[in-house]
Amino acid sequence: MDRDTLGTLLVLSSAAAFGTLGVLGEVAFREGLSVPSALALRFAVGTAVVWAGLAVVRRLGDGAGPALGLPPRETLTAVALGAVGYAGVSYGFFVGVQRMTAGLAAVLLYTYPLFVVALAARVLDERVGVRTVAAACLSLSGVALISWTGGAAFDPVGAAATVAAAALYAVYIVVSRATLESTDERVLTAYVAPAAAVSLALVAVATDAVTVPTTAVGWGAVVALGVVATAFAILAFFAGLARVGAGRAGVLSTAEPTVAVALGAAFLGEPVTPAMLLGGVLVVVGVTLVQTVEE
Repeated sequence: MDRDTLGTLLVLSSAAAFGTLGVLGEVAFREGLSVPSALALRFAVGTAVVWAGLAVVRRLGDGAGPALGLPPRETLTAVALGAVGYAGVSYGFFVGVQRMTAGLAAVLLYTYPLFVVALAARVLDERVGVRTVAAACLSLSGVALISWTGGAAFDPVGAAATVAAAALYAVYIVVSRATLESTDERVLTAYVAPAAAVSLALVAVATDAVTVPTTAVGWGAVVALGVVATAFAILAFFAGLARVGAGRAGVLSTAEPTVAVALGAAFLGEPVTPAMLLGGVLVVVGVTLVQTVEE
């Protein structure tokens, strides 16, 4: 499998895993968890999985796995990506999930691809061709259509928090892409996850919102958030990002809201209209189109 195809599959796999965030978050909230506590536990579990995985890789490879230490500059960048970038994105998104439907919050988050494409061209000097722009426009049209038809569940505060998270996510992707030039994606994830966990735990304490699961369902949601929607999702995204670039990764990731809407309908009974289905088709067309971009 060539580098480009593998990168595409990794980003799409990451998008599918991230697509579970809204539903799992909603389950956690129904079980009594606050936003910062749910997220802190999510990243704590993700941290344990990533570091355990790295330990196994190094043990099986007789210590030949990726070096776990990072130079001071990369360490500070990785910690900032987790404590500010990923923590902020996750918090804004989960506020949206709490105040709207999981599907609507997910599609609003995916207003970020145009920010990513613009930043990648400006900061990373990535080539942005006509097909990439067209793919981004198609995907965003699908996002807009799904959002518009979800008006009954629309909440201004939730929407504002989610769109702010989208803008921050664009910056996060571009900075991550630059950092991956010199850092193994597994090691970067191992630094990002605990930094996000600590940051969100401090938010929970500062806002008097410390909660823990009290049921098997609550713990199941937390574990799934940590394993599927954090450890696997971040690792796959970083690995794909390093192979296809920030602009294409941003557009490919718009497959996530389609997954989120489908899961919301299947498990939470959230409405799905013909117009929302059309929006999902536009997102898929955009994702397909970006795969045809010539490097």
